[in-house]
Amino acid sequence: MKYYDAIVIGAGQAGGPLAKKLALAGKKTVLIEKRWIGGTCVNDGCTPTKTWVASAKAAYMASNSTPLGVKIKGYSVDMPTIKKRKDDIVLEFRNGSLKGLEATKNLDVVFGEASFIGEKTISVAFNKGKKQELSAELIFINTGAKPFIPEIEGLKDTGFLNSTTILDLDYIPDHLLILGGNYIGLEFGQMFRRFGSKVTILEKSDRIVAREDEDVSEALSQILADENIVIHTNTTATHFKQKENGKITAFVTKNGNEEKIKCSHVLVAVGRTPQTAAMQLSITGVETDEHGFIKVNEKLETNVPGIYALGDVKGGPAFTHISYNDYTIVYRNLVKNENLTIKNRPVPYCMFTDPQLGHIGLSENDAKKLKINYKMAKLPMAYVARAIETGDTRGFMKAIVDADTKQILGATVLGPEGGEIMTILQMAMMGGITYEEIRYCVFAHPLYAESLNNLFMALET
Repeated sequence: MKYYDAIVIGAGQAGGPLAKKLALAGKKTVLIEKRWIGGTCVNDGCTPTKTWVASAKAAYMASNSTPLGVKIKGYSVDMPTIKKRKDDIVLEFRNGSLKGLEATKNLDVVFGEASFIGEKTISVAFNKGKKQELSAELIFINTGAKPFIPEIEGLKDTGFLNSTTILDLDYIPDHLLILGGNYIGLEFGQMFRRFGSKVTILEKSDRIVAREDEDVSEALSQILADENIVIHTNTTATHFKQKENGKITAFVTKNGNEEKIKCSHVLVAVGRTPQTAAMQLSITGVETDEHGFIKVNEKLETNVPGIYALGDVKGGPAFTHISYNDYTIVYRNLVKNENLTIKNRPVPYCMFTDPQLGHIGLSENDAKKLKINYKMAKLPMAYVARAIETGDTRGFMKAIVDADTKQILGATVLGPEGGEIMTILQMAMMGGITYEEIRYCVFAHPLYAESLNNLFMALET
């Protein structure tokens, strides 16, 4: 048995920096990672996908540059080069983080899978074959989530892809069928359509990105349709058949009717499930919900004192920035004796379709459900000078404000640099800046942000 002050399980966007900070604060700490430093974000999520988004954007610009007076003939997409660029960037990020951790005093970094064998005792099965028992009064779980694979007849026989394995492709699928019309499915769908694949998306709800307002879903659907991406809503895959030549037939139910769709590849993007099954949490008494997510309080502590869960494994908003913020809350509470909670923290997010979809705070549907006395301001990107000048007027800006206090309650921006524009409104919300103050704010010309003047001009009475 080896004793530590703190055990951190999982080197994701919370676990890595938390382990380093605890060690620097004088606590003897061990960081256990079964795979790679950086978690999903660096290895299978944000970093690799955004490098591919950039390549897909370049392909889109090459094929749509004629209106700007630049004619590009015969451009080609080199998928092996695109993959190598992605792999190089991922390795740079991963190895840089590992070096920083290994150089930290009081911190041991080990690679293996952890499982509980007692209340505060863990057994680590090292990747190289040996085992060791570890114990600590403070234990932090940051094991994240993995793609959820539904039980559909014949799906396993198709050699389906998920959001991790699709990143290993060094070729362009002929026809990519995507199960799921939300953030992961839409980003990959648009990306591979721009690379040259035929793309079909199946969504079981009556619209894509169903958590957003209807006008957002409608506008994004049109943007994707304009790129010849086929979207079937109210549609569920019931079973698959694969022929010897590799062709796949998907049998789907759409609005109660059965149809067939032939494709070459299937991408499953219907959600994620927590990585808790192998940890034997019941042995230590840590409670999970019916889906396997670890239950925590507002300070991210489980029902067992001294055991915390951070990031996607605890459920809630599954974003890298939330995982990182979890780390800052736990660290400041335990080491700096602060009294921070996750209650009412802002939860911004951005989907990196092109154009981007950025959101913060209440949607219009939220405001209606809460029966708030609100006003809605909306500005098409076609009225934004910078968008016109750059030749991309797809989407719109939208904000929800309190009609009485004039405070901004939420914002959604579907448009070029949508996430950046949304962030300006998030900071206004955090600072209590009213929409009237933004209406008359002096912004540099000609920025996208400058059109926030015009967005709130619509609310003048």
